[in-house]
Amino acid sequence: MKRNSNRFIAFAFFMALTFSATAQQVKRYDLYVTDTMVHYTGKHKMAIAVNGQIPMPTLEFTEGDTAEIVVHNRLKEPTALHWHGVFLPNREDGVPYLTQMPIEPGTTYTYRFPVIQNGTYWYHSHYGFQEQIGMYGSLIFKKRVADPGFRKGIDDLPSVPVILSDWTDIMPHQIHRMLRNANDWAAIKKNAVQSYGEALKTGHFKTKIINEWKRMTAMDVSDVYYDKVLINGQNESQLSQFRAGDKVRLQLSNGGASTYFWINYAGGKMTVVANDGNDVTPLAVDRFILPPSETMDIVVTIPENGISYELLATSEDRTNTSSLFIGEGKKQLAMHWGRLKYFEGMKMMNDMMRMDGSMKDMGMKMSLQQMDMNTVMYPEITGPELSQRQRRAKRKAEKGKEQDQDTMAGKMQEMLIHHHKDMPMNADATDTMDHKKHTDKSMDMSDHGDDQHTAPGIPPALVTLNYNMLKAPQKTTLPQNAPVKELHFTLTGNMNRYVWSLNNKVVSETDKVLIKKGEIVRIILYNGSMMRHPMHLHGHDFRVLNDKGDYAPLKNVIDIMPMETDVIEFEANTEGDWFFHCHILYHMMAGMGRIFTYENQPANPLVPDPQKAIRKLYRDDRQFFLGAENEFASNGNFGAAALNNTRWSLNAEWKLGYDVSDGHEIEANFGRYLGQMQWLRPYIGLEWKYQQGKHIEKNMFGQTFSHDGKVYYNAGIAYTLPMLVTLRAQVDTRGIFRIILNREDIPLTPRLRGAFSADTQKEYMGGLRYIVTRHLSVSANYTTNYGFGGGIVFNY
Repeated sequence: MKRNSNRFIAFAFFMALTFSATAQQVKRYDLYVTDTMVHYTGKHKMAIAVNGQIPMPTLEFTEGDTAEIVVHNRLKEPTALHWHGVFLPNREDGVPYLTQMPIEPGTTYTYRFPVIQNGTYWYHSHYGFQEQIGMYGSLIFKKRVADPGFRKGIDDLPSVPVILSDWTDIMPHQIHRMLRNANDWAAIKKNAVQSYGEALKTGHFKTKIINEWKRMTAMDVSDVYYDKVLINGQNESQLSQFRAGDKVRLQLSNGGASTYFWINYAGGKMTVVANDGNDVTPLAVDRFILPPSETMDIVVTIPENGISYELLATSEDRTNTSSLFIGEGKKQLAMHWGRLKYFEGMKMMNDMMRMDGSMKDMGMKMSLQQMDMNTVMYPEITGPELSQRQRRAKRKAEKGKEQDQDTMAGKMQEMLIHHHKDMPMNADATDTMDHKKHTDKSMDMSDHGDDQHTAPGIPPALVTLNYNMLKAPQKTTLPQNAPVKELHFTLTGNMNRYVWSLNNKVVSETDKVLIKKGEIVRIILYNGSMMRHPMHLHGHDFRVLNDKGDYAPLKNVIDIMPMETDVIEFEANTEGDWFFHCHILYHMMAGMGRIFTYENQPANPLVPDPQKAIRKLYRDDRQFFLGAENEFASNGNFGAAALNNTRWSLNAEWKLGYDVSDGHEIEANFGRYLGQMQWLRPYIGLEWKYQQGKHIEKNMFGQTFSHDGKVYYNAGIAYTLPMLVTLRAQVDTRGIFRIILNREDIPLTPRLRGAFSADTQKEYMGGLRYIVTRHLSVSANYTTNYGFGGGIVFNY
């Protein structure tokens, strides 16, 4: 009897070990990171491939597995991989110089962590700009059938990982340099310059004047022009294995560096079943916007045999699309969205902004994407863009309307009513699409009725997803007796100089935010900028406080629109240094983020010298960026160069005649930008001017001076006036006062730019420049010292 008992115990122990080994299987992937060439646009461009492919391989695990991912770095630069949205030990998080040192070229590094969650996630490089050029991929954690939260009819559907991305032929570090130097080549490519000529043509000249009077630049919803947007690395993909009546779960991830994607489906409504890896109560929608780094699981149905239905991803700026066709047969296209009405957006922005660059209090509490500030620009909602003559006729017809409709608050309240009528707030919205109206052509804007709150071409009761509609299937409440640490962050930015910050400070200008294990961290976020920002927290999920109360959804990214205030909260339960940042790559690299760190946490052995390492992390937003241009004209050589970072600027300019009698001038100054809008810059500098045979001159203040070839030092201030004119006031070591007014790059047409300058030394300049390519323009100019001339301009 005892022998049998021992055998039973041995057998049970063996079975337990076997079950444990199966349940906690170690699943290994080897990733080989190499340079490669791609030709998405027909041109050969450098990129990074992993295991020979872009996107990186889809990594799949089952909850309970142990992930072992071995990275073989065969690049000529370091790298590191971040596991976006994943709960793991801090040392595995993949942020170079914060949670680990970078993986050096020619070395191998192993990430190992238990998989303790399920859902759709993704992974990407967190080193420099590598994410933009190929280092992104899907990461799928499968739910076990025995999981109490397993949903039959959803979790057992055939699933397809789908990762969206954006591609530019310009290297990303050059894009960042151009953004930091206010180069608007992207706007030219997108046809979004909003020049004075375009303003006159569309009847928006006053709108343009007010915009620049308030020292604002053109309206846009994105910073970068992309040559292509991709689905699973292709502009068009096909899933032909599905038939009529089939349902398929698409596991969408936005791996784009900065592109927001509108998603809509030709086969009818999409059912949202998860967001950021967390289940939500299913809800049917007609479209949704997927911010950079968010994931969304949707279920779609194949309505008919013999037709392939388009899932369409459209960049928010409407410049590019990518398609996934589901089913087999003739292609049924989804509705394609029209070009944005940029001047309507500019008009809205004018009404929202004060002269000091701050936003007005519009008397409306906005949150959770419930009111899209860009709705005024959507032709599918507000109607087609009108010509100047059509606008005059419309104004005449609307002359008798109430005055408050001419105010921004009135307009936005009217839009809010409109928006809510077309966007039911219940989660059980049913499909109102009439599939019989679908054709094999793109829907025409006149195919549907003209409901007074629905533009022609849009089905009635259009349901657009927002965060207030999301509801967790189980309660998500946090411990009620835990202490609460409340933090307030205002999202701040400066489009002119491309500085992005929290509370007007970039990452390198602040200490780490200290939190305690066990406390509830509640963050109130207000977006005081004119751009939307997808804020991502590493290593934790947070509750997004909406009207679902105890069932508030769990997320790791929250997209915050202009003027919105959103509240998130999470339990501090995993020690380490965790990044919290905007997931638009170029905003993050410009400094928009913070680092959360736990009080009294143990040292991270992977970062042996944390002080030295953090200084290297801070280099991202402390970098200096060079911009320069040189005009080779018939009357002289004229140029300027600037070396800028977040706060500091070194500027130089020169005017060189072809003969000493024409004169030579070189000036340089170095200063710091002050204030959130950075309109003020005190500086110190020097100047050298020489002109042979030039007599003594007198300035407007009655002071005499000459261009004698000596170096003089000066001190002054530069200030941005209304109409984006720069005023410089300075005094040099001779005691000579000088005031200069100038403006460069006045957008007369999308490619024709004007410039002028005038100063108290009675020197004047006017110029025109026509932009031919990113680096080349043709020019004409007049200066008091050099006369008329023309030539070519090279810029960098």
